[in-house]
Amino acid sequence: VAKEMQRKGYSIPLLIGGATTSKVHTAVKIDKGYQHPVIYVPDASRAVGVASKLLSDENKPAYIAEIEEEYETIRVRRAGKQSNRKSVTISEARKNKFSTDWDNYTPPVPAAMSETFSDATFGKVKFEPHMGGMVAQIDDYPLSDLVKRIDWSPFFATWELAGKYPRILKDDVVGEAATKLFADAQVLLKQIVDEKWITARAVFGFFPANMVNNEDIDLYTDETRSQVSIKLHHLRQQIQRNNNRPNFCISDYVAPKETGLKDYAGGFAVTAGIGIKEHIERFKADHDDYNAIMLEALADRFAEALAERMHEHVRKQYWGYVADEKLSDEEIIGEKYAGIRPAPGYPACPDHTEKSQLWQLLEPEKRIGIELTESYAMYPGASVSGWYFSHPGSSYYGLGKIQKDQVEDYANRKKMSLDKVERWLAPVLGYDV
Repeated sequence: VAKEMQRKGYSIPLLIGGATTSKVHTAVKIDKGYQHPVIYVPDASRAVGVASKLLSDENKPAYIAEIEEEYETIRVRRAGKQSNRKSVTISEARKNKFSTDWDNYTPPVPAAMSETFSDATFGKVKFEPHMGGMVAQIDDYPLSDLVKRIDWSPFFATWELAGKYPRILKDDVVGEAATKLFADAQVLLKQIVDEKWITARAVFGFFPANMVNNEDIDLYTDETRSQVSIKLHHLRQQIQRNNNRPNFCISDYVAPKETGLKDYAGGFAVTAGIGIKEHIERFKADHDDYNAIMLEALADRFAEALAERMHEHVRKQYWGYVADEKLSDEEIIGEKYAGIRPAPGYPACPDHTEKSQLWQLLEPEKRIGIELTESYAMYPGASVSGWYFSHPGSSYYGLGKIQKDQVEDYANRKKMSLDKVERWLAPVLGYDV
């Protein structure tokens, strides 16, 4: 986009955002292709503040100079890191994969797929067979149950206030502003819950699964596992290790097909954006940008809280692999639980196109009203989706930079052109295209 705008002689600022981008990617790759301002905006709710600075004759020059200085610092720092960081081939990375003693491991069967399962098992939550697995939806999750699960630190980041909650409220620099913002948020939060401005919904399911081809996961049409319904594609870290750490890949957490073990994978999509549009439009009609942004930020927090709460229900009930889990809210927010729920487009699995597999499995648009745009963004924006894995050794990690040998292999496995794959994986490519 930047290069095309440059070619056509545009001079307007270019705002870059979304989970497929990052500030580093913007500074290193995008900014160099356009001679006019390129601003990384990590969250749509921050776009108003950025646009205001760009429209101000008084603030614009200093703001652009500050951005350019920051980008140059990022480029210099990255160049230094790249020169010190070495990669290995994908073959070498596979030799250093995360390993499990599969001979002494029994994958937990999701309760929703057990022989003793019945419609009465989970009360109002009804599972039905779909795509070889079992899928359920919740059409109106109680907002009041989510309030205590809200992680407030990202909320303050939305307003460009740096610090961790609750310490940020007493911070010497931003404490006063953070305290006022938090108080305003509590007032609006209560109104959202009491007057039910938004509806929270979830769809989730479990499917027979096995790892194949090192980085792929096959999901099957039934428990005979003789026919594949969908194949999930993942990527492996290629950083050279000088310690005992493995080169991780999500697929490492699923039993390989050749072991004969019957393993499972889960998927989910949740939203807290149903009904938000009319309230946002009302605020904007009243020129109340502050509360419009506040509402969007709180809806995002509700969506993340719902994703967290549903994962807890999965661990303790619907999959049930840690039925006796007793963690505090702080421990859950701190990811002290067993198993993981990585999201397509984020550090461990950065390819957004894999969401199309998730949408086939769960039908989030039909079931709970979450659409996927042509760029694989979710609408409503206050939505979260991802995978469930139960392996006790699974953990979150960042993929880091990957090399062309793996990208070519990945394109092959996905039956997608190298060109297209490189566009989607641009932020994690360890080579120039």
